Amino acid sequence: MNYTRLAKLVLRSALNSPVRTTKPLLFRHSYRLIKTSTARMSSESSSSVEDSTDAVNQGPIDRREFKAETRQLLDIVAKSLYSEKEVFIRELISNASDALEKLRHHQVNGVTIDDFSKSPLEIRITTDSQTGTITIQDFGTGMSKEDMVENLGTIARSGTKAFLSEIEDEKSSSSNSLIGQFGVGFYSTFMVADKVKVNSRSFETGSQGYTWSSDGSGLYEISEASHETRGTKIVVQLKADELRFADRDTVEGIVKKYSNFVGFPIFLNGEQINTIQPLWTQDPKAITTKQHEEFYQFISNAFDKPRYTLHFVADAPLSIRSLFYVPEQLPEMYGVRVLEPGVSLYSRRVLIQSKARDILPEWLRFVRGVIDSEDIPLNLSRELLQQSALIQKLRSVLSSKLIRFLADEAKRDRKKYEKFFAECGIFLREGIVSASDDAEREEIAKLFRFESSFERPGVTTSLSEYVSRMKPGQKNIYYLCLPTRELAETSPYYEPLLAQGHEVLFSYDQFDDTVLAQLRSFNEKPVLSAESYLSKSEEEGEVKDGSLPSDEADSLVKWLTRTLGYHRVKEVKVSRRLSSHPTMLTVSDMVSARRFLRAIRPEERGKILQPTLEVNPSHTIIKRLATLKDEDTKLAVLVAEQLYDNALIAAGLMDDPRRMLGRLDSLVESVVREQEK
Repeated sequence: MNYTRLAKLVLRSALNSPVRTTKPLLFRHSYRLIKTSTARMSSESSSSVEDSTDAVNQGPIDRREFKAETRQLLDIVAKSLYSEKEVFIRELISNASDALEKLRHHQVNGVTIDDFSKSPLEIRITTDSQTGTITIQDFGTGMSKEDMVENLGTIARSGTKAFLSEIEDEKSSSSNSLIGQFGVGFYSTFMVADKVKVNSRSFETGSQGYTWSSDGSGLYEISEASHETRGTKIVVQLKADELRFADRDTVEGIVKKYSNFVGFPIFLNGEQINTIQPLWTQDPKAITTKQHEEFYQFISNAFDKPRYTLHFVADAPLSIRSLFYVPEQLPEMYGVRVLEPGVSLYSRRVLIQSKARDILPEWLRFVRGVIDSEDIPLNLSRELLQQSALIQKLRSVLSSKLIRFLADEAKRDRKKYEKFFAECGIFLREGIVSASDDAEREEIAKLFRFESSFERPGVTTSLSEYVSRMKPGQKNIYYLCLPTRELAETSPYYEPLLAQGHEVLFSYDQFDDTVLAQLRSFNEKPVLSAESYLSKSEEEGEVKDGSLPSDEADSLVKWLTRTLGYHRVKEVKVSRRLSSHPTMLTVSDMVSARRFLRAIRPEERGKILQPTLEVNPSHTIIKRLATLKDEDTKLAVLVAEQLYDNALIAAGLMDDPRRMLGRLDSLVESVVREQEK
């Protein structure tokens, strides 16, 4: 028995029946017959499309070709434009959302709408793994036959774009909620579809329903059809290798990834799945702490709570609504893995790019959140940001806002911020090194915190606070990078600055030598390491009581120069700026010297680094060495070499101290023998 023919007869009878109320029942019986027929027959009818849809063709089929070089353009859309096939669901939901927004706009403006109160403003998705279909339906404006020809029959034609042009002079909020401004999103379905069928009826009273169908080969068909409700239903018959998109769980994950925040309820197989609200669109004062925690955990897939929250809205240079979170815990803090960017880009509440790399500098990857703007220029597929001066400006605006926000938080709660800097300072240091200009570096540097020689241990200060305390006539900001405060306060490089009454910042991070050297200046004040300053500054200080006479000091200097050799030191000179240390080593660029130390062979270091050894003529060891060189040359050489190595260690230029062990044993042996006498 031909079940398809029977179904058609039943439907034709129903359509011609004067009893209107019997039609839905007959439609359902016909649908069951068609489904049975489809399962039993191997070939499809060429005169109509028979799948899981409520609309049935009831008029002649109008076959047409696509406009605008259709086959070639369809190939581009279906095969090249999108990097992920799953985005076709996002595109169809965006189109559905636009149709609902248009309907709401018409309703607000008093336009007569067919059955406005009967059809809900919602989006319905149905998956059917048995038939291999996914259906997306809205109850929006729908389409007439002319709309179908214009909007579906022409590539890169966008009904949304045309609608926007009509209301561009109106002050309507709906225009800012429309998504589909690119005109090719619908055709992304052909990445996964053997055939696409669109059933639609316009919102205008008395409108006829129509069915549009195509397999994407360059032709499409339009025919009158029964479509009882206003709006559009799209039925995608999936290819054999794309049946995963007929799986409910798969589709739910895609919807939540891309379209969770559209402005209308989305139902999947009868269950609403977009229940999390887009907080960035709401009044910041109306959002509770608990809502922020839940939203942060949702977008970050995290279990901790946000440490800081920034809700930022701007109208210029772009219209921006954004919500940023600084997490309490970051895997990268514990060396687990390098974080990916944590901010996602939305356009009118639809995800455009997750983990967007171009919106914030990479050093801000610890920030989590969302940025939503309809002004951001995108390519046709909405997936890749176009490089433009506008994007660069957006990047600058957002990063500056985040820096100012963190600076304000530092003032609001000092202890909380110090904990943040201690745990996340590595990202800020990366920002200094990777910044493109000095102004950006200085902005980031405002967030740094250091211990200071003017503060008690454990208390930190900022560069701005340091500048405010500078002595009259002081030109530089001084710092020392050493593992602990004890080492810093006992360093020979700290001693001269202490004597001059200058404040010195203490940094205990191994990277700050490089970071602060890269900063170069702050508030027009050069930022200098104590070592670099002393290597370039003029000799200061007076001859101390008990110092070696000038002739003995000069003799010792000449002897040390010969003993150590030019392969170790460029020069040996008497220093008046040391008091408690016997020696100090200076080079023109200590930071670079430390950085490239391992790349230089030991025998070539003196020649390349050209260090100067300064000796303190008032120190007991130096005064005794002046006589020891004539009394016991062998022991004097051991002492001279040890003093040189001690100076290398203090300068951070000793990469392997184990070579000193034999000499130290000899010196200890000499001391023991001296004690036995």
